Amino acid sequence: MSVPVPHTAMVLAAGLGTRMRPLTDGRPKPLIQVNGKALIDRMLDPLVAAGVKRAIVNVHYLADQVEAHLASRNDIEIVISDERGEVLETGGALAKARALLGDDPILVANTDAFWAPASPQPVEALAAAFEPAQMDALLLLADTGRSLGFDGAGDFFRGDDGALTRRGEAISAPFAYCGLRIIRPQLYDNAPVERFSALRVWDALIPEKRLHGLVLDRFWLHVGDPGALKDAEMWLTCHGG
Repeated sequence: MSVPVPHTAMVLAAGLGTRMRPLTDGRPKPLIQVNGKALIDRMLDPLVAAGVKRAIVNVHYLADQVEAHLASRNDIEIVISDERGEVLETGGALAKARALLGDDPILVANTDAFWAPASPQPVEALAAAFEPAQMDALLLLADTGRSLGFDGAGDFFRGDDGALTRRGEAISAPFAYCGLRIIRPQLYDNAPVERFSALRVWDALIPEKRLHGLVLDRFWLHVGDPGALKDAEMWLTCHGG
């Protein structure tokens, strides 16, 4: 049975933003604006519109700025997971925040990418497709041919059953992880609070066919460096958003 849109999301906002320098020398990457709207708001807005009520936001680099920005939002409860004294990456961040996440499925969102046109529909579709009996994590995937700013060779192959495998030694793969997933938080029950990537968890799920993917039905913009930021602003100017 699929689940309703989760009440809680974990929003990852602790990155150093090194690829975005010099723009991040004095501003954290989640607060970089794309056509007048901060990256973190471009992810929070569709989450709120889909029905998410509570966001656990981890902070590290220029954390005070992130907290001050989020204090201006009154449409969602914000809970800060403070990582000022450590660098944990995406897996360690979830391990540290585990006690805040509850036991129902949650959304996990990056803050360096978004889809266009803006809409809660991808969030709703992800929740509708999540089947806890068959999967522990469901990733939203972008078709690399319908994206801008992604310069990789693709992350995943997707089977007919929706199960994912990593690109491995292949020259390319058709799908990229596009920064939003729904998971069972129990995946992090025994995870150490240390620096590690969520890839460690995903790789353990793949042989059991417990890592699945849903393909995004619209254009995806990844904003990883100043050049990608300019491209995204140009695209939005031409297409609206």
